[in-house]
Amino acid sequence: MRDIRHFIDGASFEGASGRFGDVFNPNTGEVQARVQLATEGEVDKAVQAAQNAFEAWSSTNPQRRARVMFEFKRLVEANMDELAEMLSSEHGKVIADSKGDIQRGLEVIEFACGIPHA
Repeated sequence: MRDIRHFIDGASFEGASGRFGDVFNPNTGEVQARVQLATEGEVDKAVQAAQNAFEAWSSTNPQRRARVMFEFKRLVEANMDELAEMLSSEHGKVIADSKGDIQRGLEVIEFACGIPHA
């Protein structure tokens, strides 16, 4: 069975709580993965990492941020089928509906990419 680990500050790691929650496939009702439940300290670490990332990201000039978002858009487009499969397995949607959700997300990314020119 697949274990979903914590991802904080650019790194994946095993949590210390030893507790897990089941992730069900809504189409079949079967458990498809386990997600680690965080300790209070791990949550604090995640919040601190997010605050630090915000400070660095907010001081980055808008053109550089737009380039990062364009790369993000490229990666989403290149991995649309895999993302649609994951979304379908986690939310019980048909693949076509999942692709529509991802397409709407791409529109939001495109909007964000254009902000420096507004």
